[in-house]
Amino acid sequence: MPVHGGKLAARALKQAGVEVLFTLPGGHIMPLYDGCLDEGIRIIDVRHEQAATHAADAWARCNPGQIGVAAITAGPGVTDGVTGIANAWRANSPILVFGGQGPFSQLRKGSLQEMDHLGVVRPITKFCDAVYQTDRIPEFIELAIRHAVSGIPGPAYLEIPMDVWGGQLEWEDVYLPRIRTEPARLSPDRDEVRKAIGILESAERPMLMAGTSVKWSRGAAAMNHFIVETHIPTYTNGMARGSVPVDSPEFLNRSRRDALKRIDCIVLAGTLLDFRMRFGASIPADAKIIQLELDATLIGQNRQSDVALVGNLGCSFELLSEELKNCGAKLDFSDWRDELRAVEDAAEAEVQANLDSDEAPLDPQRMLREVRDWLATLDNPIVIGDGGDIVATAAKILPVKGEGAWMDPGPLGTLGVGMPFGIAAQLTHPDRRVIIIYGDGSFGLNGFEFDTAVRFGLPVIGIVGNDAAWGQMMRPQGALMGWDRLDGTLLSRTRYDKVVEALGGYGELVERPEELRPALERAAQSGLPACVNVMIRQDREFKGGIYV
Repeated sequence: MPVHGGKLAARALKQAGVEVLFTLPGGHIMPLYDGCLDEGIRIIDVRHEQAATHAADAWARCNPGQIGVAAITAGPGVTDGVTGIANAWRANSPILVFGGQGPFSQLRKGSLQEMDHLGVVRPITKFCDAVYQTDRIPEFIELAIRHAVSGIPGPAYLEIPMDVWGGQLEWEDVYLPRIRTEPARLSPDRDEVRKAIGILESAERPMLMAGTSVKWSRGAAAMNHFIVETHIPTYTNGMARGSVPVDSPEFLNRSRRDALKRIDCIVLAGTLLDFRMRFGASIPADAKIIQLELDATLIGQNRQSDVALVGNLGCSFELLSEELKNCGAKLDFSDWRDELRAVEDAAEAEVQANLDSDEAPLDPQRMLREVRDWLATLDNPIVIGDGGDIVATAAKILPVKGEGAWMDPGPLGTLGVGMPFGIAAQLTHPDRRVIIIYGDGSFGLNGFEFDTAVRFGLPVIGIVGNDAAWGQMMRPQGALMGWDRLDGTLLSRTRYDKVVEALGGYGELVERPEELRPALERAAQSGLPACVNVMIRQDREFKGGIYV
């Protein structure tokens, strides 16, 4: 019996272990749905293509060893999805995006929604191509996935025209290649490992910065073994948040600026010297740099390294521990760690008054302290940050108790990831509580995906810090242009809780600190996707150590 290209694609995806397809319906990609229904691949249809590609990104983050998959229709479907593809590109998330196209037989004739999609997405993908023969669809899927997961992972894009999707052939004429979604574990050069040990032996005040490549290497266990052996002070950023236990004596998160001023050596474990590290300027000029990365192209970016360990970061840390044992070296940086711990304790005490503030609208730090205390009562919650100021504050107050327990957009800084990430996280972990920390500005981008969560029964809870402003833009605008010239940065005290109620979820407004904890508990008990809309103080000027 003849089968069409959509069935071939779905069979290939099934062989690759794909469980979910995120999509928004479009005529150019309909055959893929038919195939997914045959193969038992769940179809999650969202309200905007950007949400589909964001959800694919989050699925890859939540499911190590799997690839996130989205399908978007031609023209505006693809352009709507570009932001999610770009976010996955900067976050190194391995995703496969299928894009529609008009019939190949009408190529360059101006069919409905025809445009050069490949030219648009090529700069933000690891692999980008089109399939013009139905029987080669599985072959191209394997090729795209292989590129997406190899080395530094990232997005792949595959365009399939309508008549190629619909082409007919017999199963016996189809070649279905084996598809591997696990990259090879490559080890660094052992001589370089020995050089790294030599630098650490000479160091008095080193630190370790763990970043995103630790996650994609699945290197947390080996890294923590090395940290415990050496007592090296350790900080995390990017997707490495949660990779070091919060109760580890070596884990620090409030003293990084002080440490960076004094270090004589830094181990960059998957941490890029991008804007977050002032392009390398955060590190003293005379400090030695040991850089661990998945791919040599990232070594020496913005600043040269003294030693480069290229390969899987788990392998790199395993070899570091092995060589420490082989050479009989004993590294113990506990005295330096304890100095930084004292800085941490002082910083914690300094913010305590704000954590206990009783003012209304709420101090943002008090809001997040209430959230922190509530999260402590839950079993292994997942927290997603979608916003500017409120997320930056949350990162300092909310502990991340395990790998994958925190997600944010990553270095592209994309707003609107909240509910798309929440949908993917809740689908992956139906027994865990998924929480989104929203800014009121970011809620407006994909807040309508609460409709998707309602339709699929996903009880994600969104907590909106509502200060009626684009806060990160309002303050510099006011400081530079005057506080009477804030056009474009002010919002309203909008009842986002009522919006979610109208979509079929649970909503509640919070205006005083003592109202927040009961509201969170009621939201959880509702069993519905929920929005707790918290009115927080609108901080404008920084005076006397606080915003006023």
